[in-house]
Amino acid sequence: MNDFKVAKKRVEISSGESVRIMRELQELSQNELAKLTNIPQSTISAIENERINLGVERAKSLARALKCHPSVLVFPGWDVESENAA
Repeated sequence: MNDFKVAKKRVEISSGESVRIMRELQELSQNELAKLTNIPQSTISAIENERINLGVERAKSLARALKCHPSVLVFPGWDVESENAA
């Protein structure tokens, strides 16, 4: 069981792309996500298209609706072992 290889990182994704991916994996439209979070659909679209920053409070609200930890949305490509948090 110890003979596995660590998967290589294939692509870089942004916070907005992470929101879109999580939303699509749960088969939610932007309108449905807007209703779950009380964030306007236009704001969700702007986040997904990197026109506005995600922000901590929106990340928390989206994470609750998408059933994930906010760090999944805010830091989608962060490698804990190779980067220092401080």
